[in-house]
Amino acid sequence: MSNECNNDCSSCASAGNCNQPKSFLEKPNEMSNIGKVIGIVSGKGGVGKTMVSSLLAVSMQRRNKNVGILDADITGPSVPKAFGIHGKAEACENGIFPSKSKTGIDVMSVNLLLENESDPVVWRGPVIAGVVKQFWTDVIWKDTDYLFVDMPPGTGDVPLTVFQSFPVDGIVIVTSPQELVSMIVGKAVKMAKIMNIPIIGIIENMSYYECPDCKKKINVFGDSHLEEIAAQYNIPVLARLPICTDLAKLCDNGTIELFEGDWLEEATDKIENL
Repeated sequence: MSNECNNDCSSCASAGNCNQPKSFLEKPNEMSNIGKVIGIVSGKGGVGKTMVSSLLAVSMQRRNKNVGILDADITGPSVPKAFGIHGKAEACENGIFPSKSKTGIDVMSVNLLLENESDPVVWRGPVIAGVVKQFWTDVIWKDTDYLFVDMPPGTGDVPLTVFQSFPVDGIVIVTSPQELVSMIVGKAVKMAKIMNIPIIGIIENMSYYECPDCKKKINVFGDSHLEEIAAQYNIPVLARLPICTDLAKLCDNGTIELFEGDWLEEATDKIENL
């Protein structure tokens, strides 16, 4: 078999006698033009993947890049809420157009397709995985320099679908300070390695609370084990995000694009320099 496999077995002289693993990569919409694909993952829920996805997207967009967010958390979509996007996504015969945020970030989420955004998504795994694929194949991601994929927690159907179907350039693992999380991080790291997905680094959310008066940093959830975890799995620490009521208010008000803070500059640098 040729070293330059195009995954088209019908035109290959070695068809039927090939040791090359079958590629499950899906082609994006023919009108899409996508640069880097970055997955935001965690081993458990509630650690702030959507917050990190949103902040990274805004940080990159502030560097004059065209940015999109694919909300792959089908049963718990919250990206539109953070950006104050309501209503339905539009479509034409060529595909679906992502909705745009106030500053021009493209967003696609199942909430933009439901009759009411508060309606629950009660679907089985294969259907959910199929919708995630459609967000790649049917949505027109036009001139997108960086597409951030906000994934659901765990190592189930959706992360597997994304890792197999999208050309993921790297993932950012989001964690929190609790000691329990170290085991969960290990599961995410090992899945990425099994799937041969590069790990950009790890971000700890809710790392500390800074007293507004004395500026003392208080470890609300106990001492962090981030450095130990990062050393154990040989991955870089990209950022520590504080517990910040201002960030929470911005998300609740749909104005996350107004956030102020330089916590994610190093992470954004890493992604930009991939």
